[in-house]
This record gives sequence, C-alpha cells and structure tokens, in this order.
Amino acid sequence: MAQPQFVPLDFTEYPVEEMARRAAEFYAEMRRRRSVRHFSDRPVPRTIIEDCLRAANSAPSGANKQPWHFVVVSDAETKRRIRIAAEAEERAFYEQRAPQEWLDDLAPLGTGPDKPFLETAPYLIAIFAQRYGLRPDGSKEQHYYVQESVGIATGMLIAALHHAGLAMLTHTPSPMSCLSEILGRPQNERPYLLLVVGYPAPEATVPALSKKPLEEVTTFV
Repeated sequence: MAQPQFVPLDFTEYPVEEMARRAAEFYAEMRRRRSVRHFSDRPVPRTIIEDCLRAANSAPSGANKQPWHFVVVSDAETKRRIRIAAEAEERAFYEQRAPQEWLDDLAPLGTGPDKPFLETAPYLIAIFAQRYGLRPDGSKEQHYYVQESVGIATGMLIAALHHAGLAMLTHTPSPMSCLSEILGRPQNERPYLLLVVGYPAPEATVPALSKKPLEEVTTFV
C-alpha cells in the first residue's frame, strides 16, 4: 500500500469584508448564467476552452480517481452526425415517450426536437463518466462516487465557461449512447452530458424564468 505524501496547502485567507464582497460578486455573475439555444458561429480560441477544462479537471473526486473524460468537438461533420442522432432521439421523446406532464413542464421553455445549435455553436463538449478505469496492462481499476464526482466537475466546467464570457446549454438526448458510437469512446465510459458552447447569437432570447428563493431551498440548523 502506498504511503500518503503531503504538501503545504495553497490557501489565501481574506478579511471578512473581502470574503463578503467576493461571494456577492460571484453570485451576481452566476445569476446572469442562462441556458442558451441560439448560438453564433463565431470562433472561440481553443486555449480558452482548454483552461476551462483544466478548472473542471481540478474538481474533487472519489479517491482522486478523476472518473471523467471530456471530448471537445469542433469538426463540422462530427457535429452534424451528433445533431442527426440527437434529433432522432428527441423526436421519439417528444412524439412517443414523454408523458404529458413532462411535455407540459417543458412548454414554457419553448423547446422541441429540432437542435440546430448542435451544428452552429463552435464547440460541443461531450462529458463521459468512467464506470471504472483501465490500467496500462488493460486490467480494471475501481472508481468511486462516479456520478457525484462527474457532476461536480461538470458544474465547475459550466461556471468556468460562464466566467470566461461564453454561453452554453446542457443537452441530454435520451438515450445518449449515440455519443459513444460517434465519438469512439471505450466500453468503460458512458455519456453523462453534452455541453453546447460558444457566443450567443445577437438575437438570442431566453425564457422569462425565476429561481426559488434561498429560504425555499435551504435549511440552517
């Protein structure tokens, strides 16, 4: 068993007033984040995406196994294939599988089976969860708290992209197995989420929504 090794913590402590200012500013910035469905095809420098992914990769994970893999898609033909497959699943969902209550809940969002943004946006980031790892000799390596770990990394990626000044949409075609096939991912990975990333179109609009107040979603004891 490997012996634990430790290094000094890199931590900056701020005065309480500075902490309050930083917390309020971050909340104000994140409050502006919205799911966007109208994207511009303006290019985004790859270095910006790379740094956002580095931020996501710094997320905590069970036993530090980092059970995620990000596939960044900018190739037009691959985006087209993803759109065709996703729209086929979406049409089946909207026309056959979705219960009426679900469709009623989606109605205020103005969503539907057509997903042109999958081709328009400069980047699609497919996030895969690794059910187990593979060692160099091909043997399996146990992963822990995969769902939780990948969820945290995804949230950090969304925050990083927004902080960088980009718009995004979390897209989850169901089922998402088409992503594994199109992107050639191994058996130990399963699609977790597809992020559509880029600049919003000049005419972009978003639904008029509100978030639950803090007292409705939080309990202090």
